[in-house]
Amino acid sequence: MPATGHLPVPGATLYYETRGTGPVLLISQSGEGDAGRSTDLVDLLCATRTVVTYDRRGLSRSTLKDPGRGATMAEHADDVHRLLAELTDEPAAMLGCSLGAVIGLHLAVRHPAQIHTLIAHEPVAPRLLPAAERIRHEHELAEIQQIYRSEGLASAFKAIAEVLGIDTAQPDAEPDLTPQPMTPGRVANFDFFLEHDFTAVIGDALPVSELTGTTTRIIPAAGRTTPRDVFDRRCAEQLAALLGTELAEFPGGHNGNTTHPRAYAARLLDVLDAPAT
Repeated sequence: MPATGHLPVPGATLYYETRGTGPVLLISQSGEGDAGRSTDLVDLLCATRTVVTYDRRGLSRSTLKDPGRGATMAEHADDVHRLLAELTDEPAAMLGCSLGAVIGLHLAVRHPAQIHTLIAHEPVAPRLLPAAERIRHEHELAEIQQIYRSEGLASAFKAIAEVLGIDTAQPDAEPDLTPQPMTPGRVANFDFFLEHDFTAVIGDALPVSELTGTTTRIIPAAGRTTPRDVFDRRCAEQLAALLGTELAEFPGGHNGNTTHPRAYAARLLDVLDAPAT
């Protein structure tokens, strides 16, 4: 069983969990993912890592003082800064997936001493892209938000899958995984994610030029099966080009951390243990 805790932060209270022993590895989830979203992956990591997962503010057990306000990407990053400061005095490793990767990029600029390595898996960061491409994808995200408001979650899922290159007709996953059911709690998390976190991504002012000066080792990553031309893959490629480094490929696609936990855990540990170049 994980150790759990609650941390007061400006405007919210964060819920978090820790498992395992060893160096700290914080996982910041994608989408509606809360502290329990990647349990299969965490179970494979906690033999050699102290794994920290948490509910982003507004999701599940991380409550907001003003539930209707939402959050900015800078506030999400400040939450992780405060959470790491609460849990460790040493630099930690961080796996950021999708939205979580953008949080990690903000943290690498603002508090680089807290993270020695950030694996940024397919960051949904339009500002990494050339201007025309950035504007097009910001409009795509705004359209998905409108689809959700007018047509509901099922229609929004289809639009999200298309933008992120997720093949719902032929799902690819490791055998013997138990899919997480669509509970009322997950539905509520998707509501917050689509209503508020989409707005945060569209309006995010990620200081891209400052990423080249951070002391955090940033490893851009993408799923092996993510199509080469979709938004999330393009962001990862542009991040790699900005930093002058290679793009690390991971098993699965955009959600490889949940669909391929065994292979993803092995790849993650290999990348973390590899010497910096």
